[in-house]
Amino acid sequence: MKILNIDKIYNNYHDLLNVPKYIFVCGALISGLGKGVVTSAIGRNLQVRGKKVNVIKIDPYLNIDAGTMNPYEHGETFVTADGFELDLDIGTYERILNLEMSGDQNITTGQVYHSVIERERKGDYLGKTVQVIPHITDEIKKRIRNIAERDSDLDSLIIEVGGTIGDIESQPFLEAIRQLRREMSKEDSLIVLVTYIMKPPNLNEQKTKPTQHAVRELQSLGLSPDIIVTRGPQDLTESAKQKIVMFCDVPANAVFSLPDLDSVLEAPVYLDKQGFGSTLNLMLRHEDVGADWSEVERLVEIHTTAEKEINIALTGKYTELVDSYISVKESLNHSAAHNNVKINIIFISTEEYEENPEKLLSLNKYDGVIVPGGFGTRGAEGKIAVIKYLRENKIPFLGICYGFQLATIEYARNVCNLTDANSTEINPKTSHPVIDILPDQKDIIDMGGTMRLGQHKILLEKDSKFEKIYGSTVIYERHRHRYEVNPEYIETLKSKGLIFSGKSEDGIRMETLELPDHPCFIAVQFHPEFQSRPVKPSPPYFEFIKAASKRV
Repeated sequence: MKILNIDKIYNNYHDLLNVPKYIFVCGALISGLGKGVVTSAIGRNLQVRGKKVNVIKIDPYLNIDAGTMNPYEHGETFVTADGFELDLDIGTYERILNLEMSGDQNITTGQVYHSVIERERKGDYLGKTVQVIPHITDEIKKRIRNIAERDSDLDSLIIEVGGTIGDIESQPFLEAIRQLRREMSKEDSLIVLVTYIMKPPNLNEQKTKPTQHAVRELQSLGLSPDIIVTRGPQDLTESAKQKIVMFCDVPANAVFSLPDLDSVLEAPVYLDKQGFGSTLNLMLRHEDVGADWSEVERLVEIHTTAEKEINIALTGKYTELVDSYISVKESLNHSAAHNNVKINIIFISTEEYEENPEKLLSLNKYDGVIVPGGFGTRGAEGKIAVIKYLRENKIPFLGICYGFQLATIEYARNVCNLTDANSTEINPKTSHPVIDILPDQKDIIDMGGTMRLGQHKILLEKDSKFEKIYGSTVIYERHRHRYEVNPEYIETLKSKGLIFSGKSEDGIRMETLELPDHPCFIAVQFHPEFQSRPVKPSPPYFEFIKAASKRV
């Protein structure tokens, strides 16, 4: 008797429809759980098994995008190639999944309501009462489907919902997800719940009751988790796991533990060793195949086995929140791995150098110093003092965006004798505005999405240090700035030895600077960290770490 293979029939039918599977990732109990890392781990586990994935991040806040948010509020603002300022999780997806994402892959409440209200004002709803259901939820579903249907070869679309279960602002998104799941076959979607397992010090026992209540909250909204990933300092104990299985109504092979790890690169492998990838394939009715993690494991191993260790200082004004510089931090880690060194990143505030200049001597203990992007006046003079010390004492230096501008100011003041040289952002009345606002920015009033953003073409001088760093005279990098080197001062700076080796395609904007008689004094107007990947580190960061490792 011949038995029909239902799974095979289903998969063939599904492939003919070109419908991707949907995987929704929600968080419980606390923010900052690492849902972005779990989302990326889901995608990576599918990728290594031959599946094509894409990702959406939903942020329930009312902002249109992350561009105007204080880094202390929400961490780094990540810039995509198409020029959108998005949530930092988009950077995590790009790095771990090696994707190039677009602006419409970060959906916010602000975007959704703005779009619906605009249409209401135009009369598109034909006089109907505009409501959260169906108009807001339909807009959410439309945006998700637009991404899903854009690529006919897509196997799975992973949608991370920001915030936590129970937040008022996330309810329309969860309702839209409930509706989407009703409109699909059961095997075409999954809900993954990321939760935190508490361990009160006085009890010394992992407690699952908060997770149980979070699951009930989710179920009250018409949704149930198919997979639960637990977070916490340690692995989930077997007894705690059995309680989750019993009271959260998930099978034992669908509960996974993800404790704190040294590197985000470890997360996909750590979960897969518990059967994560196979469970995903089983629930989504994908054919399960073996996974090759050798390249990831090699990079992770370098972090723990490298014999040479370097100390890199990162100067900034948001140093109390590491997520403010997450792309910079990860780029340094990528480059350290490929230089076969272990890296210690020390965050330092430059305001102390303004108050106590003698503390600049402490910079000698670092093998390199990076001055990253930023805005405003606070700590600027301290950064300029740091750059001067690095230049004069031959300590490797990498300046990014604002760091590029401050390096130009430092050189103008101390080498070109333009003592009042400054940026008009810092001192609008400076007599020597070597850094000035972009001409096309002067009449702009709105702050959001109005900077020079996204990927732009850059021309590098032949035989320059940057041409050697990139191995090309034409590169493309991502930008996020309002100010630039004032063309009126370029010849003065060049006459005293500062080399602007990279320029915009029209030759007007300075993009890179370098000094010839220094182990590594390089700075860029763009943000190369946004394109750094674990398997392909950013060239400027790689060069900086290479120079720093020579000091050990």
